[in-house]
Amino acid sequence: QVQLVESGGGLVQAGGSLRLSCAASGRTFSSVAMGWFRQAPGKERELVAAIGRSDSNTVYADSEKGRFTISRDNARNTLYLQMNNLKPEDTAVYYCAAAPQIPIATMTWQYDYWGQGTQVTVSS
Repeated sequence: QVQLVESGGGLVQAGGSLRLSCAASGRTFSSVAMGWFRQAPGKERELVAAIGRSDSNTVYADSEKGRFTISRDNARNTLYLQMNNLKPEDTAVYYCAAAPQIPIATMTWQYDYWGQGTQVTVSS
């Protein structure tokens, strides 16, 4: 079992920045691939970024490349998402997720554990 708790969401103006955190517990964090997803009203949940068991292996959705950075601190059991130059279309609930079974995962069905989500709202 893995428990995940996101924090750091909020309201920000376009062009601003936020850093999301995801605190993990229940399993050796360094052995688990992690990801950030988001879901806007009326839309499907989509990948934002994924990171392998070590932080040298990362994947980003095309719309986030160059603006968002995923990272992990295995000593603190924490996953991060640094979001810069935010746009109104980034508004969504952001979820962190854990995939214990594979080295890195980009699809929702590959993830076994999910946090409760944190709201990010970007005003224009």
